Amino acid sequence: MTSSAEEKIHALVAELKQHNYRYYVLDDPDVPDAEYDRLMQELTALEGQFPQFRLTHSPTQTVGGLVSEAFRPVEHLQAMYSINDGFDAQSALDFDRRIKDRLKLDKNQPLSYFCEPKLDGLAVNILFEQGWMVRAATRGDGKVGEDISQNVRQLIGDQARLEGDNIPDRIELRGEVFMRRPRLEELNRQRHKDHLKTFANPRNAAAGGLRQIDPKISAQRPLELYIYGVGACEPDSLPESHTELFEQIKRWNMPVTDLAQSVQCIEGCLAYYEQILKDREQIDFDMDGVVYKLDNRSFQQQLGTTAKAPRWVLAHKFPAQEELTTVEQIDVQVGRTGAITPVARLKPVHVGGVIVSNATLHNKDEIERLDVRAGDTVVVRRAGDVIPNIVKVLLDRRPDGTRPFNFPTQCPICGSHIAYSEGGVIARCSGGLVCDAQRKGMIRHFVSRKAMDIDGLGSKLVNQLVEEKIINTVADIYRLSAEDLLSMERMADKSVKNLLAAIDNSRETTFARFLYALGIPLVGETTAASLADDFNSLETLENAKLEQLTEIDDIGPLVAQSVVDFFGETENLQVINEMVKNLGIHWPVPEKIAHDRSSFFHGKIVVITGTFTGMTRSELKTLLERAGAKVTGSVSKKTDFVVAGASPGSKVGKADMLGIDLLDEAQLREHL
Repeated sequence: MTSSAEEKIHALVAELKQHNYRYYVLDDPDVPDAEYDRLMQELTALEGQFPQFRLTHSPTQTVGGLVSEAFRPVEHLQAMYSINDGFDAQSALDFDRRIKDRLKLDKNQPLSYFCEPKLDGLAVNILFEQGWMVRAATRGDGKVGEDISQNVRQLIGDQARLEGDNIPDRIELRGEVFMRRPRLEELNRQRHKDHLKTFANPRNAAAGGLRQIDPKISAQRPLELYIYGVGACEPDSLPESHTELFEQIKRWNMPVTDLAQSVQCIEGCLAYYEQILKDREQIDFDMDGVVYKLDNRSFQQQLGTTAKAPRWVLAHKFPAQEELTTVEQIDVQVGRTGAITPVARLKPVHVGGVIVSNATLHNKDEIERLDVRAGDTVVVRRAGDVIPNIVKVLLDRRPDGTRPFNFPTQCPICGSHIAYSEGGVIARCSGGLVCDAQRKGMIRHFVSRKAMDIDGLGSKLVNQLVEEKIINTVADIYRLSAEDLLSMERMADKSVKNLLAAIDNSRETTFARFLYALGIPLVGETTAASLADDFNSLETLENAKLEQLTEIDDIGPLVAQSVVDFFGETENLQVINEMVKNLGIHWPVPEKIAHDRSSFFHGKIVVITGTFTGMTRSELKTLLERAGAKVTGSVSKKTDFVVAGASPGSKVGKADMLGIDLLDEAQLREHL
């Protein structure tokens, strides 16, 4: 056993060092963070069991980064350490217990902690002398980093000098350089137009942008910096707590995150973790966890560090958004609009807190770009409620005998010809209502919770009703009888009675819900709400011209054309008019809001993001409309203001990019 353990330790060290090289030097990792963490945990466990085989250069004993020969080496005044990771609540509780044991404190004594997001970017160390920036370097191997001074000067501009008082003669400020997701999307769009390789994620784009020999190239990347701590300080006249140190850094006019928070006891840390995890998808930059720091700096010094990490810091990692798994087969699905979507059937794997067994491959071009095949090992990503997708194929793990996937030429459901639109990218079944998949998909969408909300009419029952030719269009739902339903499998008197009641209740709805339920291609909930807000009646929308539709802020030419085409189909109008005129579907006509023409907001286009004290966003929308504003769902060049509450989403970043004014809650209330 011992010889095999020694061999395994050597193999893990070699593999992890190769992953470190690809991550820190090439900025092109070949495995997701979760796989790296698993390998590191396996190595740590083996070294703990067989300490005699631990290598001095093991990744568990050294800081992960390396120094590229392309840059001048810079020695840090004080070493830049890694942070120990925790993956569950017990890790945090153990962290708190170890601190109290080492400091010989009572186990029930509450400790103060400072919490902040763990940004997924590139760590930097900036040296200031007499308040002026002297140099900047990457973390490197913790002792020696790469000189990126010119690139950081381009990044921070006027902040190359500390302002205010209590400025030490010499101080190292540590921070993270990162890129917001909307900025990455814009950068990738431009790179795609220029036929350049796009970036897989914001971290790669930020690291690659900062580690450029030519600072002019670095200056072209939309990078940002948050300072999170200090290294060497001469003389050490810094505050006694990390919270006060954080406030001091802000007073020096250095950029810091506004998501940081001081808490009491480890339970406060765990509550902070849960809140940031909940808000994660609304925050427009990537985080892979949160960081807990013991607030008392005297205690920090007493605890000291291991060879790799401070004992007073813990990174509590979020559930992985990327994982490794294998593709078992590739199928195609037919959607309610006839869209043919290839789907990878995966070996089930935990990603983003759920078990994932399917991933979308989007279209034929995406399959060809990835060259994904049955049998491949792949990186699958799931963020928030986004449908999982494959981001990378590990070609070095591809088994022999795999074959490229051949996209079908005929619909797998009805056999109709598959036609291509939008430059040959989007494949659609040409069968229309002849195709049961489209008919079933349309009906399932119509009865869904966010549409007509008909509880009890699930997929299996819809499939039966369509296959038995009892339902051909959504209007037929409102003609269903108890006799029709009792003839279906697993339908008894009570379930039939409940379903008929749900169908009857759905006759009273809202204009926006009804429009969304119709399944107009490219029209989601937000667009349906915008159409309902801008048109007084179904009749005016049915007769709307393309020019009228494109005047609505949320609607571009493709969506507008889709709406015109939908209402231009005689069959669609017949089904809609049948439901509204003969089958009792109706909605209240909204009262017109009296506008205050003297208001600051009169005539202004406003977008809301975040949460607000004492009112919902819906209530705030009504208040703004009474003040004469037009509230829209997305930021555009026509937007006058973005009203940002707590935990705002990516709309803030887009507003900043377009130069649109932001109003915080205090300014909002002042103007209202």
